[in-house]
Amino acid sequence: MTEKQTNKFIDFNKIRSKFPILERNINNHKMVYLDSAASAQKPKVVIETLENAYLETYSNVHRGLHWLSEQSTFKYEEVRKKAAKFLGAKNENEIIFGSGATQLINLIANSWGGKFLKQDDEIIITVADHHANIVPWQLVSQKTGAKIKAIPVDENGEFNISSLKNIITKKTKIVSVPHVSNVLGTIFPIKEISRLAHEVNAICVVDGCQGAIHLPVNVIEIDCDFYTFSSHKLYGPSGVGVLWGKSSILNDMPPFIGGGDMIDNVDIESSTYADPPHRFEAGTPPIAEVIAFGSAIDFVQAIGMTNINIHEQKILKVFTEKLQEVKGLKIIGNSKSKSGVISFIFENAHPHDIATILDQKGIAIRAGHHCAQPLMKHFNINSTARASIGIYTQEHEVDDLINGLSTVKKLLG
Repeated sequence: MTEKQTNKFIDFNKIRSKFPILERNINNHKMVYLDSAASAQKPKVVIETLENAYLETYSNVHRGLHWLSEQSTFKYEEVRKKAAKFLGAKNENEIIFGSGATQLINLIANSWGGKFLKQDDEIIITVADHHANIVPWQLVSQKTGAKIKAIPVDENGEFNISSLKNIITKKTKIVSVPHVSNVLGTIFPIKEISRLAHEVNAICVVDGCQGAIHLPVNVIEIDCDFYTFSSHKLYGPSGVGVLWGKSSILNDMPPFIGGGDMIDNVDIESSTYADPPHRFEAGTPPIAEVIAFGSAIDFVQAIGMTNINIHEQKILKVFTEKLQEVKGLKIIGNSKSKSGVISFIFENAHPHDIATILDQKGIAIRAGHHCAQPLMKHFNINSTARASIGIYTQEHEVDDLINGLSTVKKLLG
């Protein structure tokens, strides 16, 4: 099925059956996995592709003249094309592979930021960002003298575009925002944010880790300058990230890491570098994992990201309505435009205790600050419990969660 086939009935119970781990029992209970925002489970086809890559065609990629290397290189580079198509990009050479979105945001900060930022330039982020979209900008600001500004969200976790209008200036060089908050689930208006950034000749960076896994993405329509996400959140292997960047920008950026495969010519005193994307892909990559990531892209593309979003929005609605009925429970983040996650606090219960008790019933959630300490401070809390939705999440699992929370209340009062 393609994105155009959005009216055909899709059996999401059948899709769920393609994830072997979900058949496991945990602590004598059928597993309820509500931690996909941290890392999604893998369909059997991805696991088999990873295994077969090692069993049948494994060799190092690029420059090898033997059959195994040529096969590995072909399969590896085919995934670059798949990733470009998945993001709506026109040119696969605008796709850079890395170890994950964290490394790739660091690449942008160090390569573009290190070259172009200067004293008193401005970097705009949001209070809702993951640390991976905060700390790299702090590090580059310390080197360049650039200043960091943060856009707030309101008490419901809503982002108001006027907040950006109020702080963006001609000194702003970078606007770096999440597509979807990993704590609040808030969907940010990234197309409008990109437009405002470009009005002051700033670049727009989008952390798409929680966006690309739930929503259709077209980077040409968004008109951002960079978009990044991680394979392991899109049902693929860990250790692989994707960065899309406009070729006109990538061509002006120096390497981030030096080594093999990113060079044109090396002398003792100096070197010249390959064109993008290889300029930014030094060393031996996770070859089998990238190839398996290609199967993950095929898997979600066959269903259609629009269909996935429709399904997950139905699940999110059920979860939200039923959790709102739980006495003593408060949802953190009630944006009208939301996807993927529900964070909450529960009276008399620390999030870590909630997660521990639920685990005894086979229910996996996440508890803590979710690598979003500035956001926690913004809401004057230390941590939350977080239930997150995947393609395999079913409506009845909210009842399992509610029953588990009843046990929490009995034990902790």
